[in-house]
Amino acid sequence: MKSGRTLVSLAQELERQLHSKKDLIVPSQLVHHSTGDDGQTHIIVNEAGNPVRYGVTPLARRQLADKLKIPHAYFERMREEQPVLLDSNVNTWLQSEDDRRMLRTLDGQVRAVLSDRYRRLDNFDLAESVLPILQQLPDVRFESVELTETRMYLKCITSRLTYEMAPGDVVQAGVVISNSEVGQGTLSVQPLLYRLVCRNGLIAADRSLRKTHVGRSLGTEDEGLQVYQDDTLRADDKAFFLKVRDVVQAAVSEASFRQTAQKLQKTLKIPLVGDPVKTVEVLAQRYTLNDVERSGVLRHLITEGELSGYGLVNAVTHYSQEIDDYDRATEFEALGGKLIELGTAEWKGLAEAI
Repeated sequence: MKSGRTLVSLAQELERQLHSKKDLIVPSQLVHHSTGDDGQTHIIVNEAGNPVRYGVTPLARRQLADKLKIPHAYFERMREEQPVLLDSNVNTWLQSEDDRRMLRTLDGQVRAVLSDRYRRLDNFDLAESVLPILQQLPDVRFESVELTETRMYLKCITSRLTYEMAPGDVVQAGVVISNSEVGQGTLSVQPLLYRLVCRNGLIAADRSLRKTHVGRSLGTEDEGLQVYQDDTLRADDKAFFLKVRDVVQAAVSEASFRQTAQKLQKTLKIPLVGDPVKTVEVLAQRYTLNDVERSGVLRHLITEGELSGYGLVNAVTHYSQEIDDYDRATEFEALGGKLIELGTAEWKGLAEAI
């Protein structure tokens, strides 16, 4: 499993962000786009008659382009080569729309451009609610926690529940909680298997809790801009966060853990009888792995010498530890969970590839 930051570091950064972020529900007509000669873009918002200037993150640029139906590649080409043309396009479309958008800001930058129906399920509130629950798990340890530009992750293991895949090859039970504040995914709670021999993490696809960030339209009672500070936002989702407790306990229950572990164990009986290179090529095509990722998975499969479905699953999850990007590394841990759910026909396409 890829390492992240310490729990103390996570708590400190969440506390810092709590006092630095701000949400605005704003009509499009009150938003102005400006691009500098250096290609840096800014959004200027009319707040109570005063223009306030914000930087714009790459993700927010992509979301703005999508909102205005401007192809992202063309948006970026204008930004780099014709900034005046970009501003003319963006501002023309902003002024022609009568909708309202949520702008999520942090450290003076717009980090997300979202619908006014976007439901806030924020990281600080989530951590405040679930950390005490996680800390009550028997023999718990926080194996990996991280806060990226798009997501927060809490990955916990309990050594109380173990299962032996093969002699000397033991997995432990765990749970992963993740959330995005910027429209890049749901709040989810998922079971986790942790393989001791190589520190692989596998995120199970079943029995997971997912909560979408969609709610009622906000800020429709008047035509002006509205600013929502965090103390106004936190109460709305408290009831939902309480439900997480039951899902966490279910994820690390003996019955749930054993069922997931047995699914992984069954892949030991799937021999890779075809060409391992072709097997990984099929995997890469099916799950959109790039050339570097494909080569990395193949290297682990060959090096570990386990030419079975089990070996392929572990090659995928082991390779995740080498990936620099934490979000992408977590996707590989989840890919391991998808593989143990494959049916016979799907495994046959991988195992017999020639």
